[in-house]
Amino acid sequence: MQTITRLDPLRSALETLRCDGPIALVPTMGALHEGHLTLVREAKARAAHVVVSIFVNPRQFGANEDLDAYPRQLARDQALLEAECVSLLWAPEPAAMYPEGYATNISVSGVSEGLCGAARPGHFDGVATVVCKLFNQVQPDLALFGEKDWQQLAVIRRMARDLDLTRPHVDAILGVPTKREADGLAMSSRNAYLSAEQRAQAASLPQAMQAAIWALTRGEPVASALRELEEILLAGGFSSIDYAEVRDPDSLTPVNDPTSQPARLFVAARIGGTRLIDNQPVTQISKP
Repeated sequence: MQTITRLDPLRSALETLRCDGPIALVPTMGALHEGHLTLVREAKARAAHVVVSIFVNPRQFGANEDLDAYPRQLARDQALLEAECVSLLWAPEPAAMYPEGYATNISVSGVSEGLCGAARPGHFDGVATVVCKLFNQVQPDLALFGEKDWQQLAVIRRMARDLDLTRPHVDAILGVPTKREADGLAMSSRNAYLSAEQRAQAASLPQAMQAAIWALTRGEPVASALRELEEILLAGGFSSIDYAEVRDPDSLTPVNDPTSQPARLFVAARIGGTRLIDNQPVTQISKP
């Protein structure tokens, strides 16, 4: 596996790799876990070469968020990617991504509003900007993202369509189902922030979501089901809930009757100093 930190060598290496066939990009911020490796394996099944990027993007962190504390473990991540036979790791320094005088920002309205967009102002501008740069730098044939960050996936798909970053009618931006721990908690780099007690309590998040989905598919009003979900989380050790909402999976507009149209349940909640997010489709399930 090649590890490249500067743009000119990246372009030369990609030109060589592209001779073998399609290139798949898996953008990450590092601190890799099994969820990221699932994306890599799916990419390998779809392309001749896999490029993984690791860049802790300062533009998607708010003033009071955990940019400095975000885990950085490049050597460990490199070893994991080597074991997965990744062809190239693109690991630029901040100055390579945002050189002195950088002044361009990409904003995607609509799908970026509400949910994490409301709780983290400017976050999705930072996501759209860095992903657009990564697409231009790597020029992949396809890119893969985890469905745990569903709103992020919707923002990137909208940006790619609007800016003609992918060919028309080609599904080049693929969502991969969320990888979960044995107790149902969605895998996330931020899970590492949890103490042993908090980690045990965090399992109440997917459990509460399953209970709410079971209630919604049986016709319980949305407001009532979400109120019960929040009560379970607060009783289970969470300190606060940023949001718990039912929305359309494509437009991300609120859904009042999930029994009559496709819908997803979106939740963000805080336990200790850690903010966890999750989403699940509102479909028929067995009673939790």
